[in-house]
Amino acid sequence: MLTLVLLALFNGICISISRAINGRLSLSRGAFHASLCNHIVGFLFLSLLLAVIGGFTASPFGHAPWGAYLGGVIGALFVALNSYVLPRLGTLRAALLIISGQMLTGVVIDRLRDNSGSASVQLLAISLIILGIYLARMKKPLTTWLYECMRPGDKFRT
Repeated sequence: MLTLVLLALFNGICISISRAINGRLSLSRGAFHASLCNHIVGFLFLSLLLAVIGGFTASPFGHAPWGAYLGGVIGALFVALNSYVLPRLGTLRAALLIISGQMLTGVVIDRLRDNSGSASVQLLAISLIILGIYLARMKKPLTTWLYECMRPGDKFRT
């Protein structure tokens, strides 16, 4: 289990670095060219890796249903959109919004797929994600805002 946790953390590090690199590339080449370069280099890397470890086959598509390959389209669109927004929003804000979108989508997919879990708990989770996005947009840190609003002798102000 620890190995899986460490691999997931390493994956997060790789995603952040990749986003920053692709964002920089998009400033000079454009978002879709950056995405194309990303996928060509990724294709070459994975082809070489599979050839070295012996998992490369002449027919990589196998017998999966056609819908299983839509992840490639969505992934390419993600890289292109991310390459566009990251240099304009900054790495932290873009990452927060992307992760929030992933979490919101995860709640919706889980709800639609197996309808398990409490709807009120899932609604609370969605509310907390949206609150987190709002708080990240504040110009002042929340603690500064609370301190200024609650100073002794002052009336509550916003």
